[in-house]
Amino acid sequence: MREINLDRLRTLLTVADLGSFAAAAKVLHLAPPTVTLHVAQLEERLGTRLLHRAPAGVTATSAGSLLIDKARQLLAEADDLLQTVQRQIATRGGRVRLGASTGALAHLLPQALETLATRHPEIDVQVAVMTSEEALARLAAGSLDIGIVALPQPVLRGLQVQAWRQDPVLAFIPAAWKPPRHITPAWLAARPLIANDRGTRLSRQTAEWFAAGGARPQARIELNYNDAMKSLVAAGYGAALLPHEAGAPQPDPRITTRPLRPALSRALGIAHRKRPDDDATTVTIEVLMGMRGR
Repeated sequence: MREINLDRLRTLLTVADLGSFAAAAKVLHLAPPTVTLHVAQLEERLGTRLLHRAPAGVTATSAGSLLIDKARQLLAEADDLLQTVQRQIATRGGRVRLGASTGALAHLLPQALETLATRHPEIDVQVAVMTSEEALARLAAGSLDIGIVALPQPVLRGLQVQAWRQDPVLAFIPAAWKPPRHITPAWLAARPLIANDRGTRLSRQTAEWFAAGGARPQARIELNYNDAMKSLVAAGYGAALLPHEAGAPQPDPRITTRPLRPALSRALGIAHRKRPDDDATTVTIEVLMGMRGR
């Protein structure tokens, strides 16, 4: 027995408090030999006698008294921990680990977190920035509960990806450029471009959009942070192709947005294990799915 087992500590504590192995066995609903074995295993693990056995009763040795004092505190903390977890389960609370791209974090996720905080304040959502590929890998490994991922995604065993949103991709252009009503690949390729980081799904989508129009522009800079890209557009550094969610705040007045021709959209999904581990994860998924199309 390498580690000290809490059940064995509880047995030792009960024997010392009652002064009897037999009485402890009755209270703990254990066979007397099991109680004796628990104490013997602790003594063997620590290499010292913990209890004095005498006809008048059982008393603790000096080492036993020290261990019993610490065990009493440790067991109380363990009981408190279990009660806390049980209370959270009973109220559908708990901790949820969620991964999303910076694009989803900028506008969509804050709405969901605000709704959760109002309806379910007992749920603690921990958010991490990551790519869709990383989110799926961590979901499969069990170190993430929910991932907001770009669609489409391959089918992975044990995971489910639900279609969540489809938002139009618009051209964000410095207002001073006085752009036409619709933006084509040829028009945009002839101007300075702020591109999405090549590791993102949106980067691959926009590259295909340009290629379909016979254009292969060279970006001035590649970023994976939408707000930074918009700031550069406002400064006149270049134009960017970014998704625009319904209800999102209007951009800086120095920026003009235009629809694309041909049109382009960004699809997102909610990825999670087919059988969520707890109610808190299920509730968070329900709140996110309630934002579908908003």
